[in-house]
Amino acid sequence: MKKILIVSVVLFLAACGSKDKKAELVKLKKDQADLSTKIAKLEAEIGDKKEVTAKDVNVYTVTSSEFKNYIEIQGKVDAEQSVQVSPQAMGVITHVFVNIGQRVSKGQVLAQIDDAVLRQNIAQLQANLDLASNLYSRQKNLWDQKIGTEVQFLNAKTQKESLEKQMAALKQQASMYKIKAPISGTVDQLDYKVGQAVQPGIPGIRVVNSADLKAKAMVSETYAGRINQGDEVLVVLPDAQDSIKTKISFASKTIDQMSRSFNVEVKLPSRSNLRPNMISILKIVDYTNSKATTVPIKAIQKSEKGDYLMLVVNGKAKKVEVKVGNIYNGNAEILSGISAGDQVIIYGLNGLSEGDTVKL
Repeated sequence: MKKILIVSVVLFLAACGSKDKKAELVKLKKDQADLSTKIAKLEAEIGDKKEVTAKDVNVYTVTSSEFKNYIEIQGKVDAEQSVQVSPQAMGVITHVFVNIGQRVSKGQVLAQIDDAVLRQNIAQLQANLDLASNLYSRQKNLWDQKIGTEVQFLNAKTQKESLEKQMAALKQQASMYKIKAPISGTVDQLDYKVGQAVQPGIPGIRVVNSADLKAKAMVSETYAGRINQGDEVLVVLPDAQDSIKTKISFASKTIDQMSRSFNVEVKLPSRSNLRPNMISILKIVDYTNSKATTVPIKAIQKSEKGDYLMLVVNGKAKKVEVKVGNIYNGNAEILSGISAGDQVIIYGLNGLSEGDTVKL
């Protein structure tokens, strides 16, 4: 009986404890709901917001400016007039009248080939010509006075004219023993020496007119439709530390079958620092847009859909798809997607997503 009483008391106490815990849980949930409502109300009243970390970026402000695309080709400086002078007759050099580096004029005698035998022939022929001229003069005076026969007069005249033609031929031949400058310029090479035997076809003197220079280059046929005579070109001369802005003076219409390229030439002004065979770089303008929208090429991002830029709009990053045109010297022409005044992010793009808060 006693045991039954004890068990009944324990069950009664357990039942009472369970009811108290349930009541306490209900009360706590009600208190929690009331507390959450009060917190939300206070947050709305004081404008409490979560602190957002802004990402540092650098931007490029888009402007409208002239954009030029260049084709760069390596060439060389050449002289319009650079002549290798060779003798017209065989013989031995008896005199050299110029020094290397000397300025000469067209027709000036540069060297003399031994013409002693020819001069003796000329001297002998001159004596005969003088006699024939004297006889002709006397015969003509007689003929004018109707003295003598016509045959005598014609013989004297024919003899004189024949000797004159022989003399002209000998003098022409003698001129071939003089090595003359075919152009005005500077003696750039001089290989002849007194006593040296020479013969036609083997040059020993080069005369260069350095006041009349040009830049030459061979251009791939890929650009045949983009490069023409009159196009703007910037000629850069690295060794002379100089550059010249001019136009193409000649563009060949024929493609070389071996190199698959064509020749272009650019006339250069007379400058003391320019020399033939100097390396030149031709930057030929093949495209110009006077009102182009450009951005640094490092700002362009790529995705599966194509190229895009990140702009700063109201303090946040915005992704804008763009169409890219020509690219030159680190700048890209943007054909569509942005306009002048837009701020394009160029630094701080790593890990940046659209909608992120940014700080300039």
